[in-house]
This record gives sequence, C-alpha cells and structure tokens, in this order.
Amino acid sequence: MNRIVLCFAIATVIAGLAASAGAQTTAGSSAGSAALPANGTAKVSDEFVIGPGDVLAINVWKEAEISRVVPVRTDGRISLPLIGELQSSGHTPRQLEAEITQRLKDFVADPSVTVVVQEIRSRMFNVLGMVNHPGSYPLARPTNVLDAIAAAGGFRDFAKQRDIYVLRHEASGKQARLPFNYKDVIRGLHAEQNVELQSSDTVVVP
Repeated sequence: MNRIVLCFAIATVIAGLAASAGAQTTAGSSAGSAALPANGTAKVSDEFVIGPGDVLAINVWKEAEISRVVPVRTDGRISLPLIGELQSSGHTPRQLEAEITQRLKDFVADPSVTVVVQEIRSRMFNVLGMVNHPGSYPLARPTNVLDAIAAAGGFRDFAKQRDIYVLRHEASGKQARLPFNYKDVIRGLHAEQNVELQSSDTVVVP
C-alpha cells in the first residue's frame, strides 16, 4: 500500500476515535480556543512557542500558593506570586520552566517547576467545507494539509477532493490560494502541494 495512503488512513482512524470521545472541535466550536484531550491539556511539541492568548498551567511542587492556571496576556507576559511579571511569549514551555525556577530560588529552596500548555489560542488553523468536523484546530506541531483533513475527520460525501485549496494571508497583506489535489497527492504526485500549515491558514474542501 502506498505509504502516504497508509499514514492518512491511520490518522483518519485516530481522528475519528478522538471525535467520538468529544476531543475534536465540532462545527459549532469557537474559533478562539483549542479542543483539549481527555486529560485537559493540549499536546504540544517540544519546539512549541508560547504566544498571547495561550493558557498555561504552572505547577510548583509543594507550593500550592504559587501554582496556578494563567492566561498569557496580549503583551506576552504572565503574573505569578513572589516573582511578579515575566515574559512568556516567545518561549517554549521548557524555557519558561527554567526562567520561573531561576526566579523562585530567592524565595523557595530547590523549586521544581512544570509548565503545561493547557489551551492553545495563539496558533490555530481552520478546516472548512465538506469535512466531518469543520472548525478551528490548534497548530501545536508541524501539520500539513493531509494532517489537517485527518484532524477534521476526513471527507463528507461528494467532497471535491481534486479542488481543495489553502487560503493563506501573506506578509504583504494579500491572500494566497494554494491548490491541493488530494487524489494526486495520495498517489505520490505533486507532493509540494501538501504544504506545512501556518497559523491562521484555512483549508477549504469544496
């Protein structure tokens, strides 16, 4: 079996199971927040960069008064007891853990800090049209067009699989339209069409 077809089939099954458990964003979901898995946290890659709007769960072991869930403000900063404000936007969770640990050393002996991204609101992509679960999804790790379609539960009947496209806002302010022929891509043709998505990209399935 073609490797791309196999990978897509596996991803579609996983997405379907997640949707049945209520973990996926549905058509009525708000475009401003990410669907969360059953454990209440978003799954992010080690390279995920925190941005404004993201919600962080910060835990300091044996220090319940300091531990809390905080949103990242529009200026990219958060506030914590004892250490006050600090920049979180632009950092990975591990980098932020190190920064908080360093600042707490003046107040807590051997602080042990964990930072978990509970909700992703800074980086999202959209899937619209003839898919089973259209809506907004967190861009927590490298995601291409095939991944996006799988996350949205696959195609509905009569989807025009040859005429899919990605809408992207360019730095110039113009909107680019990137074609994606699903039938060709799964046959190993025009692999360049299976682009890695950027924040605010919209995959349209006619």
